[in-house]
Amino acid sequence: MKRQNRVTPFGTIVRPPAGSAARGDFLGNRGCLHDDHGELRGRPWRTRAWITCRLAFKGRRRALMTPRRWTELFFLDEATAFAAGHRPCGECRWHDYQRFRACWPALAGRPVDQLDAVLHRERVDATGRQVVRTMRSDDLPDGTFVALAAAPDRALLKWGERLFAWSLDGYAPAGLLPPDVLVLTPPALIAVLRRGYRLAIHASGPLDGAPGE
Repeated sequence: MKRQNRVTPFGTIVRPPAGSAARGDFLGNRGCLHDDHGELRGRPWRTRAWITCRLAFKGRRRALMTPRRWTELFFLDEATAFAAGHRPCGECRWHDYQRFRACWPALAGRPVDQLDAVLHRERVDATGRQVVRTMRSDDLPDGTFVALAAAPDRALLKWGERLFAWSLDGYAPAGLLPPDVLVLTPPALIAVLRRGYRLAIHASGPLDGAPGE
């Protein structure tokens, strides 16, 4: 049985179905979420520092879901991680993290825990559910994840005037952008995108992307 370690744009952590070979382009961390048998238990985070890491860094090797170590999570791409409320890691993605901070000028010179506190308030409510906001689509930057009122469980990537349906394995065209949408990506991260942060998009998406250097 495949491990429960893939993150969706809704922030949920799921077990991929049989036949899905995709691992994703990024690794993530929310603290230790699994028990000694590698099963997720309780609340789906143990820290407010939800980060997105590189799959490979300085030759480090990890055994997945080692007891009492942080739980390895995987994202299709960085747009998926943004929608779930994750930010770039300040170690393995130092250059991306510096670009990210430069696109969030209100936090210039402030400690990273203040950044994480803002994101935590925006991504989940008091019950732990993802906060979804109804917004006009004409002001949303490319890379924002949305859903439609008629299909609120279907995650869609906004790019230009078009939508692309998300899956664990990649994207597929899904039609034109309507005037009003349900927005999954937290407001602070939308603001970062508006200020020019370049997301890494999966190769199946509307624009081939690669992690910034």
